[in-house]
Amino acid sequence: MIDRAGLADFLRRRRESLQPEDVGLPRGQRRRTAGLRREEVASICHISADYYSRLERERGPHPSEQMIASIAQGLHLSLDERDHLFRLAGHNPPPRGTVSEHISPGLLRIFDRLTDTPAEIVTELGETLRQTPLGVALVGDLTRYTGPSRSIGYRWFTDPATRALYHPDDHTHHSRVFASGLRALVTMRGPGSRPAKLAELLLERSEEFRTYWEAHEISIGFDEGKRFIHPEVGQIDLNCQSLVDPAQSHRMLVYTVAPGSVSYERLQLLSVIGAGAAV
Repeated sequence: MIDRAGLADFLRRRRESLQPEDVGLPRGQRRRTAGLRREEVASICHISADYYSRLERERGPHPSEQMIASIAQGLHLSLDERDHLFRLAGHNPPPRGTVSEHISPGLLRIFDRLTDTPAEIVTELGETLRQTPLGVALVGDLTRYTGPSRSIGYRWFTDPATRALYHPDDHTHHSRVFASGLRALVTMRGPGSRPAKLAELLLERSEEFRTYWEAHEISIGFDEGKRFIHPEVGQIDLNCQSLVDPAQSHRMLVYTVAPGSVSYERLQLLSVIGAGAAV
């Protein structure tokens, strides 16, 4: 059963404890509110301001699990705080660990400050949870996919448009990386796991995947350098650094480029063109 008073109090106190810069928002001028405004919380949680305000006033409909998950992520809650919020809302908390999509507050704080570079946060299956605006401009909105297609490894073997984003000379190596990485995950997570189910689908649907799967390669890693092919600005050569959250099996991928290079100039142009030029 929902605890409306407890839910309202917890949301209000968490909102008042945060500053705009804590969640990647500009501070602006003449702020009189202690912490975030309700409208700001609604924006980062992707819900209406009216709906959020009613929750803080102990009113409105019973929020769904999806709604509570969005609020927990927007408020940068820890896992313990997230679980507490779910219980206040009358729901069982989602599972933790490898199947969780709740991004840790620490990882989000770093991500929110990456305003001038392509970056994304992904699950161990390569499902994109967050992208910076320049990341969207580079490769398109990868959070829009549903089902198995959320995994870049699945799209790599089933959707030719995914490969078009990368230099053709790198395709073979990428195929080996995705197949060997998925095999390692299946061994680690076991039969019946999400990686195992994804492998079963690919074995059914992709002859190429079956070839690489049968090679039984392990620990084939990506090179630090990645060559993207953008339809508007052409080839952009970037370096990829990875920050891992072992508790959640999430990785933050940050793409950088050497100043003064041709790729630097093209990335600067892409930042001006914006997400409207994304594939």
